[in-house]
Amino acid sequence: MNDEQTTGSVVRVGIIGLGYAGETHLKSYRQLPNVQVVALAGFEEDKLAHLGTTYEVPHLYHHYEELLARDDLDAISICVPNYLHAPIAIAAFEQGRHVLCEKPLARTGAEAEQITRAAIKANRVLKVVFNQRARGDVQVLKRYIETGSLGRIYYAKASWMRRYGIPGKGSWFINKEMAGGGPLLDVGVHVLDLALHLLGEPRVLTVSASTYTEFGGRDDAVNKIKPGKFYVGSKYEVEDLATAFLRFADGTTLLLEASWATHSSAEDDFGVTFYGTEGGAEIKVHNYNWQDTLRIFTDMVGAPVEIRPQLTRGEGHLVAVREFIAAITSGNWSVDKGSDGLYRARILDACYASALRGREVPIAGDGTIAT
Repeated sequence: MNDEQTTGSVVRVGIIGLGYAGETHLKSYRQLPNVQVVALAGFEEDKLAHLGTTYEVPHLYHHYEELLARDDLDAISICVPNYLHAPIAIAAFEQGRHVLCEKPLARTGAEAEQITRAAIKANRVLKVVFNQRARGDVQVLKRYIETGSLGRIYYAKASWMRRYGIPGKGSWFINKEMAGGGPLLDVGVHVLDLALHLLGEPRVLTVSASTYTEFGGRDDAVNKIKPGKFYVGSKYEVEDLATAFLRFADGTTLLLEASWATHSSAEDDFGVTFYGTEGGAEIKVHNYNWQDTLRIFTDMVGAPVEIRPQLTRGEGHLVAVREFIAAITSGNWSVDKGSDGLYRARILDACYASALRGREVPIAGDGTIAT
């Protein structure tokens, strides 16, 4: 695709990775009239053949390098373990492709910066999939906050907690080199993103964080482990609980929690809570439900009122994929360069640094750790 192509062009896509994310991207692209999925790449031979046949994808590869070597691709989706995000994205940009990358953008802020610099140099679109923004409850709350009905939000909480949810014994998720971190990078990035998105992207000034590994390395914690993740034979090398306290430049503060394993009432639960001068709000999601998850609290004529808005399910990944394709076909590629993914990667860097140092760390305006 050259710089002159605009709306109406057929975007030819390759997808790298065959897990849940890869198949979800594939299904989403198939719903858009101006997209052709040309190729898939992944190691799982049976899954590769199945997806190729089911979704009529003509070209199938075991290695991503083979897919990237094609000369008829405009864009790719990256749906692979975190350690591969940077090399695949950079190679794709060097070959003039646009990139849609699953969260997190990279294992570290430094890697994320390498990716965004490659996108800028190539003048190609880079978007990161933060699909929870597309939930119906999140979109309703975003509009409500933007009306000013909560007043000035001064305190927020964001969490994704599981009683059991370590993703696979020996999987790449628990390998420090391959994943970069544990639940903070896996699910914590989702709720950090929701908090920043709903608060209007405030600038973080300081982070104070702690990480814990209490269950992952225990042989008797088998009930904390979810089966079915890609096995690499790794020992448990990452945290299973992370907490962080963030201070923003506007005076707001945020408590962030992310866990794969706890002795708690949680099953697979996430959400956000906001306290404002004129009202409050909370989203509580239990096992990915979408109905009756949003509460808004305020006062009317001196009496407390609880509002429960009517909600829709939301379109999840389809929204991210549609926005990615729209950004490509618009012809204006200077806007989308993954800056939100980069900022979140740097904030998570600061969380891990704070936990390692055992103290609060200051953050510069670009999200890097201040010296």
